[in-house]
Amino acid sequence: MKQGPNDSSGVSLSVNYLPSKLSPIGVARKRKGGGLDPVVPKFGGGVDAFRSGANRIRNDDDDGISGRRRKGKKARWNKFKWILFVANAVLTTYSLGSLIVCLLTWFNIWEKADIVRVGNQPELVISTMAASLGIITSLIGWAGILLNNRTFLAIYTFLLWITFIFIVIPGYITYKKITFNLEGKVNAQWSRHLGAGGRLRIQNQLQCCGYFNPFVEATVSQTCYARSILPGCKLRYMQFERVVLKKWYMGAFFIAPVHIMIIVAGLLCSNHVTYRFGKGMMPKRYRLSLNSMAIIMDNYASQLAEQYGSDVASDIVARSRSNLNLDRMNGGQ
Repeated sequence: MKQGPNDSSGVSLSVNYLPSKLSPIGVARKRKGGGLDPVVPKFGGGVDAFRSGANRIRNDDDDGISGRRRKGKKARWNKFKWILFVANAVLTTYSLGSLIVCLLTWFNIWEKADIVRVGNQPELVISTMAASLGIITSLIGWAGILLNNRTFLAIYTFLLWITFIFIVIPGYITYKKITFNLEGKVNAQWSRHLGAGGRLRIQNQLQCCGYFNPFVEATVSQTCYARSILPGCKLRYMQFERVVLKKWYMGAFFIAPVHIMIIVAGLLCSNHVTYRFGKGMMPKRYRLSLNSMAIIMDNYASQLAEQYGSDVASDIVARSRSNLNLDRMNGGQ
């Protein structure tokens, strides 16, 4: 039975299910007392709407009435949730790995890591921020996946874009640096940006003295002085930069397409971690009340009276009102 929109009193006439099966028209049903029901088609509804397979608003693994999970039915993740799980696991893996590499570099654990801290500090800072943001994003993703919380997953999907930007930036910087006039950039860095302390740290790591020789932009130390036999730092420093920068941008550009696939997975699957959207509760303005049921029964009686006569309609409506406890409603209903 199709209901119209809410009437002027604001009472909702909406129903939260659609009857999937109708009784055959013209088939009389046998009563318990031996008589036959009038030949009236069943319009659906009642407890039959909560049967297994009935067409209604889905509430995942609950029984459709009390909101409790059916006994003996094991809850399973859907395919969208598994896709998010795998994608976030990959994000967690390379974010954690990248952060470990960055921290080991900051703590000078790697051999010649001090050169990176001096000569490639901007790239190192941005890479550390990218790895940290990736871990924070993955933690929000785990919260959204395990709690079926679409708000967390929306934030997770947004932060994936921010993380992607921080992943690409150091890759772009290192690629541009090694591709376009690396020698000129190294020359300018040594003479203008490193300072005496930075040059000394590179000299100690590369076992060299001065830029071309001990007499050109050298920082005096126990191993670097006017008559030192150590070679200049330019060749060794440029060779080191070529190796480090190449690994840096290759790693960033390898992670970038993987991260894009994770973004796509987040966009497509975040709203489908369960088959139910939202909290599974009908908004209050659309919930059926006794007033709503009384109006629906009046409309139902009018249709029955037009098709089968007032006697049949009165009998069916009286029994329906008794079953639904609508007898206490006033006579106008």
